[in-house]
Amino acid sequence: MSVLLSPEEARALIWNALTGSGTSPENAEYFTDAILDTELSGLEGHGFYWLQYYCTHLRSGKVDGKATPQVEVLSESSFRVDARHGFAHPAIEAGFKHLIPAAKAHGVAAMGVYNSYNAATLGFHTGYLARAGLLALGATNAVPNLAPVGGKTPIIGTNPISYAVPALGGEIAFLVDQSATQVAWTAVKRAAEAGEPIQLGWALDAEGAPTTDAEAGLAGSMAPAGGVKGFSIGLLVEVLCAALAGGKLGPDQGSFTDDDGTPIDNGQFFVAFDPGKLSGGGFDQTITKLVTSITEQDGARLPNARREANKRQLAEQGIPIESELYETLKGFA
Repeated sequence: MSVLLSPEEARALIWNALTGSGTSPENAEYFTDAILDTELSGLEGHGFYWLQYYCTHLRSGKVDGKATPQVEVLSESSFRVDARHGFAHPAIEAGFKHLIPAAKAHGVAAMGVYNSYNAATLGFHTGYLARAGLLALGATNAVPNLAPVGGKTPIIGTNPISYAVPALGGEIAFLVDQSATQVAWTAVKRAAEAGEPIQLGWALDAEGAPTTDAEAGLAGSMAPAGGVKGFSIGLLVEVLCAALAGGKLGPDQGSFTDDDGTPIDNGQFFVAFDPGKLSGGGFDQTITKLVTSITEQDGARLPNARREANKRQLAEQGIPIESELYETLKGFA
């Protein structure tokens, strides 16, 4: 059984759960927008599902919902944000207040975030920058669940990487948000909770063999997207978010599933480019031509097109949430 929520009802549910569990109102605003955007995008399992973990971790002290991020200005175009063991979202929001004007002033700007919690849907953050007129690249590392190709011990996480391309009028031309793994860890976790098998190719067991057993996959390793290429992308994310930004390496991070009060301490990294300055004025025309070359083909679609279609449909028809999860989230208010 499921319940259908209007966007306004969903927003209230998210806000009340976060603030009721100990998130300060100033830290909850951007975070609530991100979770709502995720659900409207049809990314089931990434919004409401994770919210129950967020609230549980708030109440146990694993994450500090009232932490005030500290932004260190390294230069006119580079910034470092200490999330102070709080949520990634207020830290990213605080950093963007410096990153956006710096990129517009200098053509390019970068920022790292450390001592941070799960950044949730990475594309929300790069999309935010694109709507501000910037070409954006973002990455976040995560708790390890991906072993190196040929190995058995997870070293890095799903380590998503995202980029968003701006369009005229504060719109997004297209957006890519993908993990280093074949599927999101959530897909395997939810299958295990439901006692259902997973598709072959999603995960490997503890001996490194492909498996359809979700529990065996959780005990082993996620399968990299595109084999060694997926692991290589995830490795780049680890360099950006741990070595450069100052987040912890995957094996040193706190557990996301164990409610033990130990901070996770992810890292995030963002680079923003001003296309008007760097392109000599031809960016929008070139992007329009590129987009048209894709959309004019029958059956082809742009990355993120399905999410945008979902937003229109779910805003009108309602956002589904499992009844049991709905009651759980209401209980956090």
